[in-house]
Amino acid sequence: MEHLELTAPGLLLRPWREEDALAVLDALREPSIAQWNPQGGLLDRDAALSWIRCRADWSAGNHVSLAVADPADGDTLLGSVSLHRIHDGDASIGYWTVAAARGRGVASGAVVRLTGWAFAELGLHRIELCHAVANPASCRVAERAGYRIEGILRESYRYGDGRRYDEHLHGRLATDR
Repeated sequence: MEHLELTAPGLLLRPWREEDALAVLDALREPSIAQWNPQGGLLDRDAALSWIRCRADWSAGNHVSLAVADPADGDTLLGSVSLHRIHDGDASIGYWTVAAARGRGVASGAVVRLTGWAFAELGLHRIELCHAVANPASCRVAERAGYRIEGILRESYRYGDGRRYDEHLHGRLATDR
């Protein structure tokens, strides 16, 4: 599975490459990504390489992580999409996009494509998506990707500024249209 590539209109979801290290470092330093997707300690190229290697290693079977790239060249990093905590037919999904890719449907397109693949190929039944209530852009991604809001998790996650935020819990079932 490590060589999985998925396409969607205007997107290539592909394995992480060591050549992505500098783009990952730049992306994860961007204030919005650092706030809503804290990575902690990602300070240099070596740390970015470690981050990439961790996401590229699917051997434990509990996650699938893909770079979201521009299909025109396959190299220009637009973002990330990942399934986490894959277990017993369930998983969680997460994503981020670089500033230049926002507002173009990149995140929702990547989430839709990986979700469809996960239901069809991994046989998952349920995928959850959580985001800070204070991050309305992420709520729009969830809704556009067909994830229904199910509730609010109070002060459930510590984000990049060190504060705990309420989160919206969204879910999608394999049986949802």
